[in-house]
Amino acid sequence: MAAESKDLPAQGRQLIRNIGLLLSGDLDQPIVDSDCLLIEDGVIVGFEAGDADSEIDAQGCAVMPGLIDSHTHPVFGDWTPRQNQLGWIEMNVNGAVTSFLSAGEVHLPGRPKDAEGVRALAMVAQRCFQNFRPIGAKVIAGAPVPELDFDREFYASLKAAGIARIGEIGLGTVAKGADAARVTGWCRDLGIETIMHTGGPSIAGSHLVTAEDVLEAQPDVVSHINGGPTSIPHEAVRELCQHAKGALEAVHNGNEKSAIVAMEAALANGRLADFLLGTDAPAGSGVQPNGMLRMVTLLASFGGLPAEQAICCATGNVSRKRGIAQGLLAKGRPADIVFMDKPEGSSGKNVLEAMAMGNIPGIGAVMIDGKMRTGRSRSTPPAARVPSV
Repeated sequence: MAAESKDLPAQGRQLIRNIGLLLSGDLDQPIVDSDCLLIEDGVIVGFEAGDADSEIDAQGCAVMPGLIDSHTHPVFGDWTPRQNQLGWIEMNVNGAVTSFLSAGEVHLPGRPKDAEGVRALAMVAQRCFQNFRPIGAKVIAGAPVPELDFDREFYASLKAAGIARIGEIGLGTVAKGADAARVTGWCRDLGIETIMHTGGPSIAGSHLVTAEDVLEAQPDVVSHINGGPTSIPHEAVRELCQHAKGALEAVHNGNEKSAIVAMEAALANGRLADFLLGTDAPAGSGVQPNGMLRMVTLLASFGGLPAEQAICCATGNVSRKRGIAQGLLAKGRPADIVFMDKPEGSSGKNVLEAMAMGNIPGIGAVMIDGKMRTGRSRSTPPAARVPSV
């Protein structure tokens, strides 16, 4: 069997011109005053026209960074045993998601729970997805789930093996405050990112994790603060938004009302930059290719957050809080770019107004590392305009 060729960035200089609305993903300047974008070897080099080997006419579309799903549960390849579904990652790319962060490969049938097996699974998942990118998607996998019998040396061995993140605390036997705090302390010393399940149990073997547990542990990311799927009380959500030190993540497969409560509390505490979005898919309610678009639109419509800021919660905020290069349209960042417009038939003068009215955008094309990976989306309503390549 021939070995798969490694997915490499596009080579040469590309100019994207005639951009109707340039959305940066950066809360400090979510809208950039430019109608063009210059790319070289798959990396953004500026916002002015210049010599290029090829051009893309955006035809007045809006462009934004590819969405980053802060909370997924991949296994191997583009298949999920949770729903026995093929192609879920590819379909999410059609839904404007270009990067996926694993919160643990917990759906693998027969998932090992001993230290050696857990470490091996994390290493295999990480290495496999480094080499396999469904239509260019970046799946950042290899997130081992903590168990009570793992000591500090186990986490040190993860660090030595190149594992930078652990899976959700609470999906294994580590769940309550004191046990979780011990793990987050070790990982903080070692430079490993920690995330913590919040709310009621999601799968057999997982646990109820309360606001008190989270505040005692102080993880780097408060995972699905709106429940995954069952939410803690709204007053407890507000307490976490005020006192938890880590990023505050809301997900599609959670309580939508609690997501709005969390967003409002983040705003009230001056913490919108800490607010992240994910899906927590695949999950019992399925795989939602438009889940990230629906979360952004939820914040912009029911939440009343300006749509350009809502997009930042799924792009630049995730990039900065979780330490990855993509997610911002800025010089030196990967050219992971989504072309979008208001969906056909929507009122509103542009895509931002359409989102504020509750309509998800139509995706016209998706680019990853400077390569066009999709044309008109197979999962969203048709965009009013699409780019011309």
